[in-house]
Amino acid sequence: MKAPLWTPRPEQVRDANLTRFMSQSPARDYASLYQWSIDKPEEFWTSVWRFCGIVASERPREDPWDDVLVGRERMAPPDAKLGPRWFVGARLNFAENLLRFRDEWPALVFWNELGRQSSISYAELGTRVTDVAAALRASGVTIGDRVAGFLPNIPEAVIAMLAAASIGAIWSSCSPDFGVNGVLDRFGQIQPKVLFCAASYRYGGKQIDCLERVEEIVRKIPQITRVVIVPYLGGDDDVSSIRGAVRWHDFAAAARNATLEFERLPFDHPIYIMYSSGTTGLPKCMVHSAGGTLIQHLKEHVLHGDLTRDDRLFYFTTCGWMMWNWLMSGLAVGCTVVLYDGAPLLRRRPILWDMAQDERVTTFGTSAKYLALAEKEGLRPTETHDLSALRVILSTGSPLAPQSFDYVYSAIKKDVRLSSISGGTDLISCFALGNPIGSVWRGELQTRGLGMKVEIFDEAGRSMREHAGELVCTGPFPSMPISFWNDAGGAKYRAAYFETFPNVWRHGDWAEITAHDGMIIYGRSDATLNPGGVRIGTAEIYRQVEQLPEIVESIVVGQDVEAEVGVDTRIVLFVRLRDGLRLDEPMRERIRHQIREHTSPHHVPKRIVQVADIPRTISGKITELAVRDVIHGRPAKNVDALANPESLELFRNLPELL
Repeated sequence: MKAPLWTPRPEQVRDANLTRFMSQSPARDYASLYQWSIDKPEEFWTSVWRFCGIVASERPREDPWDDVLVGRERMAPPDAKLGPRWFVGARLNFAENLLRFRDEWPALVFWNELGRQSSISYAELGTRVTDVAAALRASGVTIGDRVAGFLPNIPEAVIAMLAAASIGAIWSSCSPDFGVNGVLDRFGQIQPKVLFCAASYRYGGKQIDCLERVEEIVRKIPQITRVVIVPYLGGDDDVSSIRGAVRWHDFAAAARNATLEFERLPFDHPIYIMYSSGTTGLPKCMVHSAGGTLIQHLKEHVLHGDLTRDDRLFYFTTCGWMMWNWLMSGLAVGCTVVLYDGAPLLRRRPILWDMAQDERVTTFGTSAKYLALAEKEGLRPTETHDLSALRVILSTGSPLAPQSFDYVYSAIKKDVRLSSISGGTDLISCFALGNPIGSVWRGELQTRGLGMKVEIFDEAGRSMREHAGELVCTGPFPSMPISFWNDAGGAKYRAAYFETFPNVWRHGDWAEITAHDGMIIYGRSDATLNPGGVRIGTAEIYRQVEQLPEIVESIVVGQDVEAEVGVDTRIVLFVRLRDGLRLDEPMRERIRHQIREHTSPHHVPKRIVQVADIPRTISGKITELAVRDVIHGRPAKNVDALANPESLELFRNLPELL
């Protein structure tokens, strides 16, 4: 058997948070700790609460809750209000836990493409959150109202989120690279009262304006009563045409000298609304609880991440990805959170490694795609940068190829824990995580997360190991969505996770539990696209493509292709045109432009191919999975369910896809 790529030194095991936590449990190694965490979830999560020091309202009894877990057997709720409930009776505030430190220790360090921009201490962060929270109250925002951010990854996004959370409002955010329709598909459903946005942002050396899109968004969501505009790149932009617009500094200054009051609310009070990728229609709006998100993130940061106040935590993310929310929870540990906004690779400058060196980053998080691109660019930070402070590299967004493991250890740093992690927006956290006291094996995620009863099922719902199958979770966990927005009876929620296997969460990943008790994830088992680690729903592309008059219908799939480094997924769009029309390059460019302008650059197909027919089921639904199987040379499943199975031959051995 081959040796692991990395194994912790004895002193690293001895000093790990996980070792200290384990000494207070009945377990004596990670395997028995994991087993205890899923066999005795009430005991485990109580221990996490106490070990991480969650701040909550005190009560006359020993614990600040009545019951740790109610409805353990109800993984799939028969009704939205009858699912498993955690820490019933406890009252807390999410922002209060992230702002528990109020000293001069740096809370946020901010970089963009031009280098370091600012540093904010925990004391200053608390003051700035106080001002914005008071301004939100003055604007009429109350408990349960939605506050949205259409923002780059800048300190003002963090401040606005914490301010909203402190008063019991619900935060939701999108990256500014989304087009108007992409934003309306999301914020239009939740109807925020206040919108925070930037006048412009920088990407790839270019300044990109946001105000024209913001004006249209506000015009089409009448529930927005206040628009707070951050002059991120300077200048004095004219905002008079935007209804309810006010500049950030004026908004915050209007309520200075206020006192920060935290609304302590039930454990399952909403904190975030996240969005599905929109595979089968409008994105689903997933509502996550303050308590569930907090305790799950603390478990991941403190136990799996081994973070302390001395750490500097970085993750390359935008405000439209759940890793931004995950990154923010690092504040609850008291470490320094490092923000970066802009392109991850700049010509003639390895900006992220410059940042990691200068800021003495200890945990560096990125995507599998970035590591593959860094190798392709010939970056060798081990030879060009001082990464002596770096202890951990995290990767997520798509499966990390085995050769990328080799690259990290040969070109970045030999003595580093490389933890490929995996979860999703659906759980705002991870099913598979790092293990600071365990080894790293080539091509494997280190371990299943504590408290997460993760298994691999075959098609019959039988649990198995060392074979690929459906990744499922067979027990409740605190960060399950509490509901979907506008899904009063919970039908959409149940359909999203529990239709394949009764009372079992099917996640949609094709995975394997290895002999080392780690995991290998081979990709999505459904039709969600994942180019470069960015999760994309097909419906978002269809909505744009089929607005073009030349196109009758379309189908889009992901094709696995050999990249120069590893395997990537490229988006392939097939179009059926009106009779007599032929797909040419000008038409392809119109299609690309339509998608780029109204969704995001990540959605633009790499190949656009004309076909005469598109396979569909007897009930009229197009069959993406069947097409994906055919273009990969695999036999299509459930052909008997197709109304026109002969159409699959149109997709076989196409020269455009070689």
